[in-house]
Amino acid sequence: MKKSLVTLLLVFATVAVAQQAPADPQAAQNAGQQSTSSQKSFKDPAESNAFYAAYNTQDPSARATALESFLQSYPNSIAKQDALEILLKTYQQLNNPQKMQDTAKNLLQIDAHNLTALAVLTYLNLSQGQQSGNLPMLAQAAQYGQTGLQAIQTAKAPEGVPAPDWEKQKKTFSMIFENAIGINGIASKDYPTAQKALSAVVAAQPEDVNSVYSLAQSELEQKPIVIDGLFWGARAVALAQKSAPQAVDQIQKYVRYKYIRYHGTDQGFAELLQAAAQTPALPQGFTVAPAPSPADQAAEMIKGKQPKDLSFGEWEFILTSGNQQATDFVWNAPDGIKGKALAMQGWIATTSPKSFSIFGTEDAKTNGKPDIILNLSEAVPASRLPKPGTLVSFQGTPDSYVAQPEFVMTMVDGFVKLPNAPAAKTPAKKGTAKKKK
Repeated sequence: MKKSLVTLLLVFATVAVAQQAPADPQAAQNAGQQSTSSQKSFKDPAESNAFYAAYNTQDPSARATALESFLQSYPNSIAKQDALEILLKTYQQLNNPQKMQDTAKNLLQIDAHNLTALAVLTYLNLSQGQQSGNLPMLAQAAQYGQTGLQAIQTAKAPEGVPAPDWEKQKKTFSMIFENAIGINGIASKDYPTAQKALSAVVAAQPEDVNSVYSLAQSELEQKPIVIDGLFWGARAVALAQKSAPQAVDQIQKYVRYKYIRYHGTDQGFAELLQAAAQTPALPQGFTVAPAPSPADQAAEMIKGKQPKDLSFGEWEFILTSGNQQATDFVWNAPDGIKGKALAMQGWIATTSPKSFSIFGTEDAKTNGKPDIILNLSEAVPASRLPKPGTLVSFQGTPDSYVAQPEFVMTMVDGFVKLPNAPAAKTPAKKGTAKKKK
C-alpha cells in the first residue's frame, strides 16, 4: 500500500478536525455567535486559550509541544479528541511514526471506533511488519483492520464534511483495512481470507502493482490454485514494467512457474502476458487449460516401451499415477520389474550393516526423502559403510512399494559396489531421472 494513502487519510482527518474544532471564542463573539464544539463550549477561558494557542501554532514541532502540554494540563477537556487528532496530523508532518502510534492509541481510548486512529495503526503495523518480517505485527495490523471494517459500517460523516468527501475518505480507510487483512492472510497462509480482502483492494485501485501481485499470490498459493490468479499474476508483470521494473523478473518467474505447474508447459504464457497488459479487468470466462492428469501422462509414458526402457524416476511416477493399467504394466506384467534383479545408481541417505536407504531420483535427494530401501544380502562392515550423499552403483530385486503419502520401494538381495569390492554382475541402469511433474 502506498504511503500516499496514509497521508491522504490524515489530510481528510485534519479537514474534519478543522471543521469540528471548538469555535474561537473571540471570533464567535465578534460574529454574535456562541462558541461550540459539537454543541458544547469551553467553561474555562484558560483552557480555551491554551487550546487555540496550540491549534494556531504554525511550527509543527512547537505545535506538538503545545498540544502535549494542553492534554497534560486538561486531561478531561471537551477538546481532547480534537487535540489528539490535530496532534496525530502534526506527528505525521514531523515523520514520527512512534508518536503517531502513541497518539492513535490514545484516540482509541476515547473512541474505540475512531477510523483515523484505526487506519493509522493498521498502516503502521503493516508497514513495519512487512519491513521486518514480524508476523505478530502483521496479525495486529489485520486485527485493527477488522475492527476498522466493522466500525466503518456505522460511521457517520463528521460535522461539516460534504458527503462526496466522506465517501472518498471511507474508501481510503477501507483499502487500508482490507490490504492489511489480505497481506496478513498471505503471511499466515489463510489464502481464502487474503483473496477476499485483496479482491476489494484491487477493485478500488486496479493499477497498483503491489495490490495486484498480492491478489495473484493469494490465489496461486491455494491448492488447487484459483485460475484467476494466473491473469492477475500476468497483470502484475505488466504493471511492474511501468512502475517497478526492478521487480519484473522476480514476478514473471513466479507467475511462469505457477503457469507451467498448472498448464504443463509454458505454451500460451507469452500470449497471456500480452493480453493482461491490455486490460485491467479479469476477462469474462478467463481460463487456462490444465495439464494432463498423472494417469494420462503415465499412459503416454508406456506407449511403445518396455519397463526396462524406463528410468527409476519414470517407474516411480507411473506407480503413483493412479493409472492401474500402467502400474500393472510396470510392476506385475511378465516383463515388469517386480522380482527382477536390477542394477541402478543412487545417492546414499542412511546406512546400517544390513540395509541402506537411497535417493533414487534427483527430486528425492532435493527433498531429503529416500525412495529406496535396499536390504542387503550380506552385512557390510561398519568401516566400509558409505557416507551420506555418496553416489553408488547397486543391485537389488524390487519386492514391494508404498505409493502414498511418499513413494518408497523396498528391494531385497541387495549388493552395493563399495571401494575394493567386485563390480556388479550386470551393467548399471541409471535411475537418476528427475521425477516428471
